[in-house]
Amino acid sequence: MEALLPHVLKLLGIIWINIILSGDNAVVIALACRGLPEDKRRIGMILGAGVAVGLRIIFTILVAALLATPFLKIIGGLLLLWIAVKLLSGDDDEGSVKETDRLWHAVWTVVVADAVMSLDNVLAIAAVAQDSTVLLAVGLAISIPLIVAGAALIMALLDRLPLLVWAGAALLGWVAGEMLISDPWLLEHLGQELSHKAEIPSAVLGAVLVLAIGYIARHRAAGGEA
Repeated sequence: MEALLPHVLKLLGIIWINIILSGDNAVVIALACRGLPEDKRRIGMILGAGVAVGLRIIFTILVAALLATPFLKIIGGLLLLWIAVKLLSGDDDEGSVKETDRLWHAVWTVVVADAVMSLDNVLAIAAVAQDSTVLLAVGLAISIPLIVAGAALIMALLDRLPLLVWAGAALLGWVAGEMLISDPWLLEHLGQELSHKAEIPSAVLGAVLVLAIGYIARHRAAGGEA
């Protein structure tokens, strides 16, 4: 029994860290699946979270190589900015975003965004897992229903308060800005100190950029329909 205790504690640590680090991911799941029909929402959330966690396991195993690859975070940050703007770029009668009503498109959005954001999360998970792939897989799998439950709660709030969609998109822009400035290539050329000082301004710029482009895109779409 005592021999199992370290493994149990490690497993609980993986689950806990993944839940803490998955707040952004729950927002993505909620935003992407909100436009699905009621009977497809839960399926979309479970599929999206499940595939995304599978990718996170792979990323955690390859964490050292991934985090040291130049330009990977720059590309990931730009991709995340694009996803955030895309979630804001439409309009409907209620003033909320135009999300896809196609299940696999929503799942794909969740998977891509989660994969990008997981680049920064996997380091903490890998540190707790300590090369135990089995514990890693079990811990992340157990956390799936908790992430889905969080996404369902956020989705309910989005239905009641569509303005929160903008807050969610801004959050993705913030994460994208942080990711861009932490790329190994930029760290090498700017230096650790300057990159660290630029982290908050870069995150703010990412959030503002998403909101500005989303606002312009929505108004252009509204003008085209008028």
